[in-house]
Amino acid sequence: MKASLLLALVCTAVLAAGARADVPREPEALVRKVQEYAQKATAMAKTTFSMVQESEVAQQARQWLSDNMDLAKQRLAWLKEQLVELWKRTPAA
Repeated sequence: MKASLLLALVCTAVLAAGARADVPREPEALVRKVQEYAQKATAMAKTTFSMVQESEVAQQARQWLSDNMDLAKQRLAWLKEQLVELWKRTPAA
């Protein structure tokens, strides 16, 4: 999860906890409410992230990246070979 999204969730939790605090002079109550909201937000984010990771689209994307990474490595190796040959043919100045 991006840090900016997590920060936004924490700020929202703080604002919501402040709005719902029964006695504004008790910081412990506010802290407890913020912790509860943060725990709920974290659990929701973990659940969502797990669902996205396990989705078929994510699995297909990982497979595509894996397949194309091998092709990219092959092309890079070929390019290196070509550059070595070119370097050997170039006369020294």
